[in-house]
Amino acid sequence: MPEINNSNFEVFVEYAGFLGDLPIFALADGTVQILATDNISIMPHNGLLSACLSLDGNKLITGGEDGLVLAINPHGEIHQIADLGDQWVDKIAAGPQGLVGFASGRSAFVVDGNSEQKGFTHARTIEGICFAPKGKRMALARYNGVSLHWTGLDAAPVELEWAGSHTGVTISPNGKFIVTTMQENALHGWRLDNPATGDGKHMRMTGYPTKVKSISWSAKGKWLASSGAPAAIVWPFTSKDGPMGKTPKELGSMGDNLVTVVCCHPSQQVVAIGYDNGMVLAVRIDDEKEAVLRKTGKAPVNSLNWDKKGVRLAFGSEEGEAGVIEI
Repeated sequence: MPEINNSNFEVFVEYAGFLGDLPIFALADGTVQILATDNISIMPHNGLLSACLSLDGNKLITGGEDGLVLAINPHGEIHQIADLGDQWVDKIAAGPQGLVGFASGRSAFVVDGNSEQKGFTHARTIEGICFAPKGKRMALARYNGVSLHWTGLDAAPVELEWAGSHTGVTISPNGKFIVTTMQENALHGWRLDNPATGDGKHMRMTGYPTKVKSISWSAKGKWLASSGAPAAIVWPFTSKDGPMGKTPKELGSMGDNLVTVVCCHPSQQVVAIGYDNGMVLAVRIDDEKEAVLRKTGKAPVNSLNWDKKGVRLAFGSEEGEAGVIEI
């Protein structure tokens, strides 16, 4: 077994990862723990709802029940990005050139590297947010589809329609595919033949026994891994039509235990898989070879993230179990 450095925070772990080279854990009560020679514990929010890492890996972007959007550096220093007052900030995304996107209710915002803020309002609640690879577009998941907004232009968004509630959104590393998680047990996708108009085929990925809450692109976007089943369901995106007409791989099957979170390795065709019994597994996608990284725990694994080199894996659970696995 790999070496595990365990922590127990006894609070729901919203984000477990690495800030620079330092392990960092963002907790639902608003606390952020940075593990260093002298551990840093700060409480930037009165209730933390969302967190993600900046693309350079040097800032943790957080949103809270207090309406604040903050950036935290490895020294624990806090920079305020936005203040939405009494609105809960429950969706956060980081993009290129320092872009930060966030949403609260029916409103979404993007802040650029010069701290200029731009807002978008929708008729229904925004459930997911992400950036296109170059940062020129921001995708917002909503009821009945996805809205693609220009981040630097005052232009009408491209609307991608599909009936149902879309709860999360991701864009492939090559920018050719958009995929959403849905309220039903399925993924839905669009092939973007023309990103300016949204023209392209629909992609329907079904067969999950439960809702998909976690998705992750492999290095270079060859595969899309997903939770929502007793194994990680990994769809191929190597052809023009993505996974259409193809059978996904089922990796790390554990019988009655459901996969709760997936995280692909930053450079290798490997996916880390967390389960509802606290287990963590690493599986090589090509030959399906498995390695147990953590046997079990008290609660479902909620967050998994690799460090930049792909030699350490941070995990966090719904009951505060957390740690760093040295591969």
